[in-house]
Amino acid sequence: MVTIPIEIQILFAASLFLLGLIGLLVRRNIIFMLMSIEVMFNSAGLVFIIAGSRWGQTDGQVMFIFILAVAAAEVSVGLALILQMFHHYKTLDADELSKLRDSKNDS
Repeated sequence: MVTIPIEIQILFAASLFLLGLIGLLVRRNIIFMLMSIEVMFNSAGLVFIIAGSRWGQTDGQVMFIFILAVAAAEVSVGLALILQMFHHYKTLDADELSKLRDSKNDS
């Protein structure tokens, strides 16, 4: 069995988190922002699994299941809000939604 060094595993999880953070900051579509948050959740869960396997504990797997449950709840609420925003404003662009908010405050 080939074992991967823990530094490489942590580096991989950090790069996934950074990829999610960049996606969150760069993309302005609400659905892509939600997917970037999911990538960040999964990278945090990966770190818990890496730490749990390093010390031979099952706590990391339990925390990952908890993270999956929180992510599922976040997705369900987020998608419901996205559907309502699209139904009301006919756009999913975060910049357009903030422009609409600013124009309503001016009048």
